[in-house]
Amino acid sequence: MLEKFLDRTEFTGYDDFKQNYKLNIPDHFNFSYDIVDEWAKQDENKPALVWCDDDGNEKRFSFGDIKRMSDKAANMLKSMGVRRGEPVMLMLKQRPEVWFMMVGLHKLGAICIPATFQLTPKDIIYRCNAADVKMICAVDDDEMLRHIEASLPECKTVENVGVVGENVPAWGFDLRAALGEASENWTREYFNETGDPMLIYFSSGTTGMPKMILHDFTYPLGHIVTAKYWQKVEDGGLHLTVSDSGWAKFGWGKIYGQWICGAVIVAYDTEKFNPQKLLETIDRLKLTTFCAPPTIYRFLIKEDMSHCDFSTIKHAGIAGEPLNPEVYNRFLETTGLAVTEGFGQSETSVLIANFGWDPIKPGSTGKPSPLYDVDIVDEDGNSCEDGVVGSIVVKNTDKKHPAGLFKKYYRDEEATNRCWKNGVYNTGDTAWRDAEGYFWFVGRNDDVIKCSGYRIGPFEVESALLTHPCVLECAVTAVPDPVRGQVVKATVVLARGFEASDTLKKELQTHVKNVTAPYKYPRVVEFVDELPKTVSGKIRRVQIRNEDADK
Repeated sequence: MLEKFLDRTEFTGYDDFKQNYKLNIPDHFNFSYDIVDEWAKQDENKPALVWCDDDGNEKRFSFGDIKRMSDKAANMLKSMGVRRGEPVMLMLKQRPEVWFMMVGLHKLGAICIPATFQLTPKDIIYRCNAADVKMICAVDDDEMLRHIEASLPECKTVENVGVVGENVPAWGFDLRAALGEASENWTREYFNETGDPMLIYFSSGTTGMPKMILHDFTYPLGHIVTAKYWQKVEDGGLHLTVSDSGWAKFGWGKIYGQWICGAVIVAYDTEKFNPQKLLETIDRLKLTTFCAPPTIYRFLIKEDMSHCDFSTIKHAGIAGEPLNPEVYNRFLETTGLAVTEGFGQSETSVLIANFGWDPIKPGSTGKPSPLYDVDIVDEDGNSCEDGVVGSIVVKNTDKKHPAGLFKKYYRDEEATNRCWKNGVYNTGDTAWRDAEGYFWFVGRNDDVIKCSGYRIGPFEVESALLTHPCVLECAVTAVPDPVRGQVVKATVVLARGFEASDTLKKELQTHVKNVTAPYKYPRVVEFVDELPKTVSGKIRRVQIRNEDADK
């Protein structure tokens, strides 16, 4: 399959990969027809999806099954008035229907909007009205249904709500039954242009209201680099990315690049994250490749992993936030797996990663993807010298718009213009590059702490704190100071068996002074039960800053 889109699929090293990776995008490319249906045509029994939950239930689906069910989904959607270019919002957790519906929406040419099950009525109303959502599809979670019902009177364009499960309210329809009754005879009605709108992610909303991130039909092809060359998925191998279907991480790790490569996707459909249950699932399924956000790894290394068989896993990856060296080292010692980091956004496919040809430097994000011309620039847009912190940007002045990079912030020209200037996309993240070309993530522009003339990145202080056994999770932020401008604050979640105390605060402060430059130590330490996070699992440092400002 890959040979259809790449001149070469194998490379001798990173430099060869960066210089000679060439993606060929067919006219009218559509993931549903050109990947899913093509696999089914070659072998309808080829494994595509393994669904499982914490209760030991399991279902398996072939590409033939996915083709048939997505054809049914396209017919069902059409019969209910959904047309090309109209948005449908999916709040389906990891039920198999999320794959049927996404592929069906792509066949129809409608716009898919993945959404997390954690949305409140305010969130649902905002999303539906901002995007003119035509239909909502959700699972029969009691709280979710209450939130949707409360939202509907103010959702101006929503005409139908499909519900998966036993508890279907009177104001909705049984989505699973509707799919079962729909015809599986579907004929492609139009040939989309590759630049047509396909997918909208709502941003995590770390600051302000979430923006609508618009991707076109080339987006799945951008994830070939993500899946094959960073996650190292294998044709026929089981791949688990830990992610809800409402996160952009789902597009990164649970559908597009993985199915292009012929991998079997694992849908781990759990109601609440439990590290021991995850370890049991990994042990039972005998995975080939694995990827998870840093929060998952931080919890796993605090568990007894000796009873979990990691021997079948050939590659483990991480994205979402940088992986602290202590977590990397602990996971390597326990499992023998060197976790390879990747960096990107909901706006992109993988931008920077450890691709495997060069040695891993714990704490480094790696080197740029061949799809993108990535640089680090100062406030005037000039390239920074090695060792100098600047903004991570994607330059496209001499290239066509790369597959995987978003088109714009939908219906928000002002936000688009803030980050796109003269063909350059500013990610809003900062890093520095070493003499060997490795990138080292510092933090969001807004997260960098300016203390007595020093610029302190939260990641380096958090990494130092995490080397102390009492720290399960932490977030480092700035608090105002009349003398220094800002000082470093650490908000800490303690591991089991430790109790908050002034003595422990002083111990952590001394520990940071010994691990990193003394001026970076947290002058303020606060112990909490949990950290505020976005729906995609990223720490909301802005919320901590705002709460401190209110105090």
